[in-house]
Amino acid sequence: MTPHLPWAAGLAMSLVLAAVPANAQEDDLSAAFLYVGPRADNGWTSRHEAGRQCLEEDGIKTTYVESAPEGPDVARIEQDFIDSGYDVIFATAFGYQPFTQQVAQANPHKHFFGILPTIAPGDNIRNFYGKLWDGRYLTGLVAGKMTKSNKIGFVAAQPIPSVIAGINAFTLGVKAVNPDAVVNVVWTLSWFDPPAEKQAAVALVQAGNDVIAQHQDTGSAAQGAAEEGAYAIGSEADMSEVAGDHVLTGTVWNWCDFYKSAIASVKNGTFEPGDQWGGLADGMVDLAPMSEDVPQDLVDLVKKQKQEIIDGKLDYWKGPLKDNEGNVAVEDGKTVSLDEIQGMRWFVEGVNGTLPSK
Repeated sequence: MTPHLPWAAGLAMSLVLAAVPANAQEDDLSAAFLYVGPRADNGWTSRHEAGRQCLEEDGIKTTYVESAPEGPDVARIEQDFIDSGYDVIFATAFGYQPFTQQVAQANPHKHFFGILPTIAPGDNIRNFYGKLWDGRYLTGLVAGKMTKSNKIGFVAAQPIPSVIAGINAFTLGVKAVNPDAVVNVVWTLSWFDPPAEKQAAVALVQAGNDVIAQHQDTGSAAQGAAEEGAYAIGSEADMSEVAGDHVLTGTVWNWCDFYKSAIASVKNGTFEPGDQWGGLADGMVDLAPMSEDVPQDLVDLVKKQKQEIIDGKLDYWKGPLKDNEGNVAVEDGKTVSLDEIQGMRWFVEGVNGTLPSK
């Protein structure tokens, strides 16, 4: 995900709880998941659901609530999990943090995992996310090479730093292979609004953008692009499953290994509060399969630069970089730190768009 901010809930919440015996041993740890969208969103939540199922396959008892808005009711749901005997809670949306913190403070012997960046720390809370922007840079290489119009659309959810950094990294990838291309950004101001996502993609194609990228929780933008005959760059999950062969590739989340390690840390006593960043190296962030339309030399370039990022040989944030108003944003020889990425509020040169005040 994507970190999340509040959105109006229009979906029914489903709660599946099963009691765990009061005398459950440490080996019988159980985990509860709180999802901001439906499990079948073909995106952010579906990937967390795949991670939960991974735990189930390992014999870990789990449960979930889906389509839970980022608001005060989060605390009630999480306390219900605990009262039903669950030991570990995975709160898979950024906006859950303040409410998770309340529950964590009231239940110091339980363990909580949330979404970075951390705004509500706790002694029994560990927050996690991946350096998604590295994947975005690689997909930008594909978009920059595959566009014919030199106009690339980007359907963006919320104007938070992780989304902004992703758009910037994507654009830097585009410009690395095609200096003439521009990235046109449209905001939906929602993580889950399939009609708005699709409408934004269609409007971008009709305005001449022939490749549509996205940072949204569903595949609706990719579907809209495909239906208009444009290429799509997916996000969160493999969007070819919902938009077919028009999807060139995209970023994907893999949570299985992280969830296994999280449960193991609680079981073996190595749990530590704080932050955990994954990425390309550990596979938390990866790329969806390449379309057959992507030429082999481009596939090879992406593979090469992916390894260079992992090895620390490629730093696409290295200056000089200008913002999209012509100001020097990163001086020659400097780079952008992780802390600066987490506070990013500017667009790189090549992005046609503005940041909403929200």
